[in-house]
Amino acid sequence: MNSWRDVLRVYGDRRLLAILLLGFSSGLPLALTGNTLSVWLAKDGVSLSSIGLFALIGLPYSLKPLWSPLLDRLPPPLPLGRRRGWAITIQLLLMVAVLAVGSLSPETDLGLMAIAALAVAFLSASQDIVIDAYRVEILEEWQQGAGAATVQTGYQLGMLASGAGAFFIAGSFGWFTAYAVMAVLLVAGMLTLLFGREPERSVSARSSPLEGRVAAFLESRPHLCGRRAQILAWLYGTFVCPFADFMSRRGWLAILLVVFGYKLGEAMAGRMAGPLYVAMGFSLEEIGAVSKVFGVIATLLGGLIGGVVVARVGVVRAMLLCGLLQSLGNLFYVLQAQSGHQIFYLALCVLAENLTGGMAGAALVGYLSSLCSTAYTATQYALLSSVASIGRTIVSSSTGKLASSFGWVNFFLMTTVVTVPALLLLLWMTARQPRPAAG
Repeated sequence: MNSWRDVLRVYGDRRLLAILLLGFSSGLPLALTGNTLSVWLAKDGVSLSSIGLFALIGLPYSLKPLWSPLLDRLPPPLPLGRRRGWAITIQLLLMVAVLAVGSLSPETDLGLMAIAALAVAFLSASQDIVIDAYRVEILEEWQQGAGAATVQTGYQLGMLASGAGAFFIAGSFGWFTAYAVMAVLLVAGMLTLLFGREPERSVSARSSPLEGRVAAFLESRPHLCGRRAQILAWLYGTFVCPFADFMSRRGWLAILLVVFGYKLGEAMAGRMAGPLYVAMGFSLEEIGAVSKVFGVIATLLGGLIGGVVVARVGVVRAMLLCGLLQSLGNLFYVLQAQSGHQIFYLALCVLAENLTGGMAGAALVGYLSSLCSTAYTATQYALLSSVASIGRTIVSSSTGKLASSFGWVNFFLMTTVVTVPALLLLLWMTARQPRPAAG
């Protein structure tokens, strides 16, 4: 972008409104199996160790590359196009799963609640696969930075609705009503897709040679003919080519390490944010009013600033700057832990958390989008985003024990520095090798 005016003009494209609403649908289920569920469990007396173990419910976000190739290739049950048909089918099932979680009780149905929450996480991860591919494919390359900011803004608004909204509704009407309302809000994404257009499927410069080689190989083997050869060719093109394409990039392993560690500290801190607020004596209404509603301003501002920074200075420089600010933002949890039950410090903590997290999230989404080949968008974005979510699931599952062992202050000090290795590796990559280009 040549000027700040050009950067801001990008947000006027009507396609970004659709991306905003789809981001809302993507972000809505995450809190329902994450922070909101953690607060519900804490309020009902579930131990910190058990709350930490509930982070494993988010494993589908890390494992989604296993079935993302199917969503890239198989025709959907609803004849609305490859992307829209799958997305709407998954959203219908997701509504049912969210209602199932809300109908259970942590005191008597903790095991069943874990299973229902796992179903929500699986369907939510599947929805993310399709929506991410839809966003990358429907936008031009020069719009990806703004698209990253917009989808992150919608994502955070979805989390706000299932966080603050759920807290306020649960405080007055109970948890089932809160989860039922969240299920209804998923209709926003369905309507967006119904009235949107289906992106055209394209082929990258690298995908044709990859799939052409296996076709030539199969044709040269007489015993692999007919139906068997067709099945092998389909399996190769579906499950092997997307990953072979990505691994053909220079520095692909370093890219995965950066993606894994970039938001690790924020994920660890975020998992224990709700229990910290409860331990400080804050009520559900206070958490909803300050931790969520007050934080919407910082969330929106952070996402938009992050998108502008990406468009202005480039995705890699934006990753470095926003990642550093994100790490420093975790220090405000330390301030909250030392201050106790004081609304001012809670507001300050939420402001820093949402502002820096929104900026870093927009930068990361822009980075992931720039790495996807056009022929394998769903699979490659699922691979990259699942690597990023490992910190939120596997690593974060131990945060309850770490917080119990180290105490709040030392725990949050630790989360401040765990992202530093990823930032240093990204800096080294920037100095030693060119940024990978999209296929």
